Amino acid sequence: QVQLVESGGGLVQPGGSLRLSCAASGSIFSISAMGWYRQAPGNWRDLVATITRGGSPNYADSVKGRFTISRDNAKNTVYLQMNSLKPEDTAVYYCNTNPPSRGYWGKGTLVTVSS
Repeated sequence: QVQLVESGGGLVQPGGSLRLSCAASGSIFSISAMGWYRQAPGNWRDLVATITRGGSPNYADSVKGRFTISRDNAKNTVYLQMNSLKPEDTAVYYCNTNPPSRGYWGKGTLVTVSS
């Protein structure tokens, strides 16, 4: 059974940085493209960044140049480095495969950007 556990969220001031981690159990990680998604209150869950099995990233326009997605296949972990954070980045952040699998959603990790 696949489990995805996100961590690293918190409260940060505008302009600050956070690094999110997603640890995957099960056998899907090394064969799957992965993605980070986020859901702000009252909004749909949006795609933030993706990374192929080979490590090629892609980003939503809203985070391009500020966020960096990476993965460590040996550790079954995907990361999201978030710099120059803005209040509009406030959301619960989730990882999943890309495209996402319904049964793989975890609890997410809350990122709050506020002064």
